[in-house]
Amino acid sequence: MSNSVNISVETTCENQIREITYDGVEMYQAPPTLSESLAKCAARIDFSKTSLDDLKKEEKSAAAATDDDKDANQFQESLWPWDSVRNKLKDAYTEICVLSDVISIAKDKRYLVLDPLLENGDDTKPIVQVYSRKKALSQAAQVLLSGAERLRNAHSEQRSRNVSDFHIELLRLRQNWRLKKVSNGAIIGDLSYRTAGSKFGMSGTFEVTKAEEVLDDEGAGSNTNASSGTSSSTTNNGMQLKASSALRVIVPAELQGVAYIKVITQKDQEDLCTAQVNLMGHGPNITAQVGVWQKTLEFAQNVLFCKELFAQLAREAIQLQAPIPHVVIGNQIRATLLPNIQLIISLCHSTSFDSNQPAPINDHDHVLEHSLHQLLREVHFKNSHHPFPHPASAPLGPSKKRMIAGPTAADRESLLEMTKTQTILEQIIAQAQHIFMRKRTQYVLDTLARDVKDPQIVSHWNAMNSPTMSCVKINIVTHGYDAIGRTSLVIHVKERSLKCICRDGRVMKLSYEPQELRDLILCQINSHQISCLVSLARYMAWTVLSNSNHLGIGKVEPLGNASSCLLGSPNSDRMIAVQIRCDPQIDVKVYIARSPRQDFFPSPLVPEKFWENLGGNFKEVRFDKIEGKSFLNKMEFLMASLTSNTT
Repeated sequence: MSNSVNISVETTCENQIREITYDGVEMYQAPPTLSESLAKCAARIDFSKTSLDDLKKEEKSAAAATDDDKDANQFQESLWPWDSVRNKLKDAYTEICVLSDVISIAKDKRYLVLDPLLENGDDTKPIVQVYSRKKALSQAAQVLLSGAERLRNAHSEQRSRNVSDFHIELLRLRQNWRLKKVSNGAIIGDLSYRTAGSKFGMSGTFEVTKAEEVLDDEGAGSNTNASSGTSSSTTNNGMQLKASSALRVIVPAELQGVAYIKVITQKDQEDLCTAQVNLMGHGPNITAQVGVWQKTLEFAQNVLFCKELFAQLAREAIQLQAPIPHVVIGNQIRATLLPNIQLIISLCHSTSFDSNQPAPINDHDHVLEHSLHQLLREVHFKNSHHPFPHPASAPLGPSKKRMIAGPTAADRESLLEMTKTQTILEQIIAQAQHIFMRKRTQYVLDTLARDVKDPQIVSHWNAMNSPTMSCVKINIVTHGYDAIGRTSLVIHVKERSLKCICRDGRVMKLSYEPQELRDLILCQINSHQISCLVSLARYMAWTVLSNSNHLGIGKVEPLGNASSCLLGSPNSDRMIAVQIRCDPQIDVKVYIARSPRQDFFPSPLVPEKFWENLGGNFKEVRFDKIEGKSFLNKMEFLMASLTSNTT
């Protein structure tokens, strides 16, 4: 008889794989719930074959099979004579093994611990627990108080000595400036703008050293001031700011002191406006938070910035080929903006404050200062950011527009326009020229608005302008007669010229001379008066017999052309002739004619009276004596009086 081995077959705990994605992730099928398992088992039952008779037959057959097995076991003969002995020995061995396991568990106490029964002890009083906890808390509080006292004493000693930690100061220095440690153990920093794209050759390195201990003796402290932790920094007004620091910053001699770039525009040795460019005063003041060395490094970086900007401007001034060559002498650049107007850019660098220096002009041009900063940053950006080639095999340098110039069939003018670039000096000169053109235009318009009371000149300047072009809209109106007509024109103020767009669509280009703009405005006033008079006459039922903005009779006009208008009354017995000339001031003359004449005398040539309807002689009216505030108001009164006389 062979020994049988029980084998149990169980389902795996893993769920079935439902799907494997393209990236190798296996999607498992969720395990079935109890309701799903019950439904699955119920689906296996064939309810069509199950009946009450079948169930009874199956029960009877199962009971008969069980009885047969029992009888077979009872009457089965022993196959081995020592089989009963073996079974008894096996049962005894099993009981001994169980007893051994129980004894080992109770003895080793690795699996089970048998604790004795606790006797009922005395109850601890609550007051005892309160006293014990209070004592433990007092001991912990004593430890905390002693530690706080030690920290307070250390802080007071450090404050009394006024000496900061070198490593803390170095950490603050690294948060604001670039530092590195060289092979010999020294710590150096960099003030230049090379990481931003600058190619200026001057070195901007500085050295950071540990300051020595401050001596308590004042005499010894004065002798060792240069090597001690006491450092000083010079402010803009020349005051010395002294404070102690654990580190010392050593900057090169060429970066010490105060520097700024002064931009002056002169006209016949007279300063018109000025601008001072530097890095001081920009951004938050963090000297009190970081240390006194911050002011020293800021001044040194300001000197480096001013020298780099001036070197760039001087290099461009030499390379540019202007109609009037630019002059570079020492630390000064001279460029001509307009006739008798020069732009002077100077580099001012001093290692000490001089109280005898002249004070700057109050007319500070912030736009010019901002432009200098912005243009230098743009040069740095172009040095470090080059356009990517398209395609990848193309050379570096040309822009994307030049790359696609072939497929887009660009002409020669477009290609030349793509290659044109303006330097910093050219853009500054263009902006300065535009500033003067805008100021001249404002002066001419304000002067005319002040001198010419009739009609009124209203100027509207556009708030959103470019650095080299501004726009102003001029409205010429007569007070009280706005609905009759108004004259509008737009002026584009450029660098060296003006572009005027009139209401009728005419475009006129003027030079930088202010007299040309003044003449144009006076001519527009002349035409405005005539056009409004024609509209007013039509409203009052007068007939416009003739109208001309370019009168060809009379003396030659020093400015523009004379305008005239001939009006007829409703009954055709009155005529008004108006003549407006553009002298240095607006000159208005009004004439009146009456037909037929009342004092008619027949003659051989004019025997009948109806020939007098052709008109009589014109008589000049003393126009300044007519009541009215404006030209149109006086003409309205005049036409009304002549109309009432005829009726």
